[in-house]
Amino acid sequence: MDENKLINVLLVDDEERFRVTMVTMLKKRGFEVRAVGSGIEALEEIRKNNIDVVVLDIMMPGMNGHRVLREINKLGLDVEVIMLTAHASMDSAFEGLHNNVFAYMCKPCDVELLVNRIREAVGWRKLWAESRES
Repeated sequence: MDENKLINVLLVDDEERFRVTMVTMLKKRGFEVRAVGSGIEALEEIRKNNIDVVVLDIMMPGMNGHRVLREINKLGLDVEVIMLTAHASMDSAFEGLHNNVFAYMCKPCDVELLVNRIREAVGWRKLWAESRES
């Protein structure tokens, strides 16, 4: 069985074309992928489903990615977040790091690089869980 099959990814982006394209590419690489277009939908999905990694856009109408990240942290769930943006700035990157984002990436991004970051996030999560158990 492909090791990616067990990795559940939630893609959060308000751009439908981007969501459709990324879902197709990530599914082809064996990931289980859900996609939503808003922060509110993302929080609902995270509460209802076992999500391993959230790939989160920053600039979205309503609830932006930084606010979604803070809300995810409040839930206290074992999920890693990769922020993805076409509007990168140092302030935005620092805010993400301050709120425990796993990675901060710029759009357009190389799909293989994103795939590697998703795998790294899951690996990090497993190491962290094992260290808490010892």
